[in-house]
Amino acid sequence: MTTQAAARSAFDEPVDAPPARWVGALVLLNLGVMAGWFGPIQVLLAQQADRIAAADAGGMSKEALLAVVLFAGAAVSMFANPVWGAFSDRTRSRLGRRVPWVLGGVVLGAASLLLLSVAESALLMVVAWSLVQLALNAAWAGGVAAVPDQVPAERRGLIGGLVAIAGTVGVLMGIKIAELTGSIAQGYLVIAVVMLVLSVPYLVGSRDVALPADHVIEPMDWKRLVRSFWVSPREHPDFAWAFLTRLLVNLGNWIALNYLYYFLTDGLGYGDDDATSRLGLLVLIYGAAIVATTVVVGHWSDRVGRRKVFVIWSGVLIGASSLVLALWQDWPGALVAAVVLGAGFGVYQAVDFALITQVLPGAGDRAKDLGVINIASALPQVLAPAIAGLILVLVRELGGSVATQGESWSLGYGLVYVVGFVLCVLGSVFVTRIKSVA
Repeated sequence: MTTQAAARSAFDEPVDAPPARWVGALVLLNLGVMAGWFGPIQVLLAQQADRIAAADAGGMSKEALLAVVLFAGAAVSMFANPVWGAFSDRTRSRLGRRVPWVLGGVVLGAASLLLLSVAESALLMVVAWSLVQLALNAAWAGGVAAVPDQVPAERRGLIGGLVAIAGTVGVLMGIKIAELTGSIAQGYLVIAVVMLVLSVPYLVGSRDVALPADHVIEPMDWKRLVRSFWVSPREHPDFAWAFLTRLLVNLGNWIALNYLYYFLTDGLGYGDDDATSRLGLLVLIYGAAIVATTVVVGHWSDRVGRRKVFVIWSGVLIGASSLVLALWQDWPGALVAAVVLGAGFGVYQAVDFALITQVLPGAGDRAKDLGVINIASALPQVLAPAIAGLILVLVRELGGSVATQGESWSLGYGLVYVVGFVLCVLGSVFVTRIKSVA
C-alpha cells in the first residue's frame, strides 16, 4: 500500500526534503480530515442542535446542547490524540508506524459521520460526535507525526504553511458542503465521502518508515503509558512553555469561534439560511487571508531561522480579531475580523507548528509528544464552549443583553470576545520564555 523512503531508521532526524508528490498527498489528507472536523463544528452541529432542541420543548436550549456536544467531543479528542500517537510510535507493520492509524481513522471517522447524520436525539448526537472525534484523532495523530518523521527542521515552516492551507480549505469545503447540500444528513454524507477520497493518495504513497526489525517493543503497560504523557517542565521547559502558549491562544480563538454562528443569528439578527451563507463568506475571506500569509511567512521563517517573533505577533493578531468583534458588532466589523483572524491564524499555524517540532523531547516518541502538545489544541475545545456558554448564561440571568438581533450592542457576546482577546495576548507574551528556538 505504501512506498517507504530510502533506507534510514525511523528514529533518524530527516535530512532530505520529501518529494512534492508526498507533500501534495499530505496536504490532501489534512484537507479531508479538516473537512470532517470543521464542517460539522462550524455549521452542521449548530443546525442539528437547533433542530433537536426545538423538537424537545422541555430539554436543553440550542446553546446548551451545542456546548455539551462540543465539550464531549473535545474531551474525547484531548485524550485520544496522545493515546493514538503513543500506539503509532510503537506500531510494528510493514506499512510503517503511521499509515495503519491514518487508514483506520478515516474509515471509522466516515462511518461515525454517517451515524451522526441520523441522530435525532441529544444523546445520540453526543455519542456520534464523540466517535467522530475518536476516529479522526487517530488519522490526525498519524498524519501530523509524518512531518517531523519526513521533513528536515529547516523546511517545516513551509510545510507547516501548506498543511495550514489544507486545514483552511478543509474548513471552507466543510462549510460549503453544508450550505450547498441544504440538508444536515446529506452534508454529513458528502463530507464522509470527500474525506475518504482525499486520503487515498497519502495511503498509497506515504513513504512511512517501519520500526527497525531489532527494535524491542516493551509489553503495553497502561500505567507507564499514562505517566509518559507527563513531560517534566523542569527537564523540558521549552516544551512546557510551548504547551502553555498554544493552550492560551487556542482557548482565545475557540471562545470566539464556537458561537460565531449564533453571534450572526442572535447578535446580528440574521435568519438561519442567511447566517449560514454569511458564515461561509466570512470563512472564505478568512481562508483567503490564510493563503495569502501562511506559506509566505512560513517560508520566510525558514529562511531567517526565527520562529518566536512570528508566533508572538500572530497571536496578537488573532486576539485583535476578537477585540474587533467585541467592539464593532455589525457585518462590516465581522468582515474586518475575518481578515485579521485569517492573517494571524495562518502565520500562527505554520510557524508555531514548526516551533513545536523543534522542542520535542525525543525522536522515539514523536507522535505521542505531538499528541501531548495537541492537548493544548483540544483542551480549549472542551473549555471554550463552557466558558463562552457560561458568560452568555450569566449575562442573560443578570439582565444583560445577549440576543439583541442586531438592534443594539450585545453585552454577552462583547464579553465573550474580550475574554478571547485577553487569552491570546497572554499566550503571545509567554512565547518569550522559550529559549532553545530563536
